[in-house]
Amino acid sequence: MRYISTRKPIRILGVSAYYHDSAACLVEDGLIVAAAQEERFTRKKHTAGFPVEAIAYCLREGGITLQHVAHVVFYEKPFVKFERLLETYLSFAPRGITSFWEAMPIWLKEKLFLKNLIRKELRLLGNIEKSDVPPILFPEHHQSHAASAFFPSPFHEAAVLCMDGVGEWATTSVWFGRGHALEPLWELPFPHSLGLLYSAFTYYTGFKVNSGEYKVMGLAPYGEPTYANLIYEHLIDLKPDGTFRLNMDYFGYCTGLTMTNQKFHDLFGGPPRAPESHLTQREMNLARSIQDVTEEVMVRLARTIHNETGADNLCLAGGVALNCVGNGRILRESLFKGLWIQPAAGDAGGALGAAMAGWHQFLDKPRNANGSRDTMQGTYLGPSFSNEEVECFLTDVDASYVCLTDEQLFTLVAGDLASGKIVGWFQERMEFGPRSLGGRSVLGDARSTTMQSVMNLKIKYRESFRPFAPSVLRERVADYFDLDVDSPYMLLVAPVCHDRCTPLTSDHESLWGIERLNVPRSDIPAVTHIDYSARVQTVDEVTSPRFYKLLKAFEVRTGCGVLVNTSFNVRGEPIVCTPADAYRCFMRTEMDVLVLQNCVLVKADQKAWDEDMDWKKEFALD
Repeated sequence: MRYISTRKPIRILGVSAYYHDSAACLVEDGLIVAAAQEERFTRKKHTAGFPVEAIAYCLREGGITLQHVAHVVFYEKPFVKFERLLETYLSFAPRGITSFWEAMPIWLKEKLFLKNLIRKELRLLGNIEKSDVPPILFPEHHQSHAASAFFPSPFHEAAVLCMDGVGEWATTSVWFGRGHALEPLWELPFPHSLGLLYSAFTYYTGFKVNSGEYKVMGLAPYGEPTYANLIYEHLIDLKPDGTFRLNMDYFGYCTGLTMTNQKFHDLFGGPPRAPESHLTQREMNLARSIQDVTEEVMVRLARTIHNETGADNLCLAGGVALNCVGNGRILRESLFKGLWIQPAAGDAGGALGAAMAGWHQFLDKPRNANGSRDTMQGTYLGPSFSNEEVECFLTDVDASYVCLTDEQLFTLVAGDLASGKIVGWFQERMEFGPRSLGGRSVLGDARSTTMQSVMNLKIKYRESFRPFAPSVLRERVADYFDLDVDSPYMLLVAPVCHDRCTPLTSDHESLWGIERLNVPRSDIPAVTHIDYSARVQTVDEVTSPRFYKLLKAFEVRTGCGVLVNTSFNVRGEPIVCTPADAYRCFMRTEMDVLVLQNCVLVKADQKAWDEDMDWKKEFALD
């Protein structure tokens, strides 16, 4: 007689919220079912509110209600965070007293009693009684980051490095993972934070903290590290092992006023750049200087971790792990045989890490790591829409479209891309994390000398200096880049192969900074940054079958196995989630073609865009 198990699956809901990039993740028996950021549903970028819509999506995707969830795991400990806040204010008193009195009411009213607030939100969301709310667990912030880095990784054993602004107290932490165990080794405490140091320069160069750091990284190659010595001499005491202390005389974030203070401004020769004002060579040099310092800290820490643990593999998470240039430096140091970076490395990924910590650490459940593939499913963990659903929406808004077979679709779109058209590409499940990886992407021809400027100015409506990433067939990555490892999440920067690069002429070498932007540097100029580097996404047939087929069709058509891939959104808006989001973005920009699953829309065939049309009928997530 065959034994039939009657055991019910154990489901864990991970949640991050109340700071920035709130998100939710559902794990069932240790497998990731769904994960999404709240911003994708509310359309408010980096939203910090309780992720009601993201949780509702995760439950729908899992085919369950909240009453089927065994545990809810929040990504940090609010009481410990409050302890740090109090101790910091006391240490710096009487400075910051105004900020202290402004912060206290919301802590005393809500954040200090976060467990009650979360229970209330869950009761409302699930329309359930107080007694039916699942038990709530609270790992530490960096524990959630570490869990997000190690548990989904392909490694049975690895060292883990987490770097961010600050959690409760930790700003940098080192862990060692083996099997389903994750052991903390050591940490660096607040206020000494590499993430906050980088954010200070983000603020000082005129960009928004917690969202503009990648702009500083993109701006860095236009500058020279002329301020690096000043940073080392006055701001950071960096030890040979990578540990460091910041000189808090130059920073304002401990008193809650601004990231930097007058002493910082005097050191670097003036006040912060006003947001949206003209970028000068000074900002470029500042960006290059802090980028070089950050990379040096990252490499020294990685070297120390390797020496201390002897680990063959390294996992990274925390906001600093989104610094793909620094990640590339660690890779090129060849300290570790394997390097894996959580694609949602910031606070959104804390929801996933919290859920994984709940399964493996709180419930002590085993994991299976195969050594080659992670369990992130290409990070395609968000909503998907069928062709029938897409056609229903397009009919409702009276759009002009054709619906093609797969073979027709890939051939047609490859031809459009080869002819220089810009294509909005909306396929299958939405990505979790900050990168578009072929689910919600805007695509172009990497061979075009004008594609970068056209995409920045006519599609993305963003700063002209911002680089675009290449998506390349995995089997051909070494033909284009000095890289021969998997990079499915756009988290590694690598040099373009030397034989593809175009040397600067004497006329070009006299150009400086932003003037060098439109000088072609290789035979894939749209994705070659001014320092001959690129932020690479490798695409394989198993993880990304439809995107892979499009790349193959483009290769057959052109001989080139690379496309420009940027996120499907305009500046200031989150990446699109639904067909309605994609259609609206398509109609409001100068995109040429929109592909929604197998449905193809040509801009020239569409009726005039009505900004005031009734969007109450837009696509519902049910």
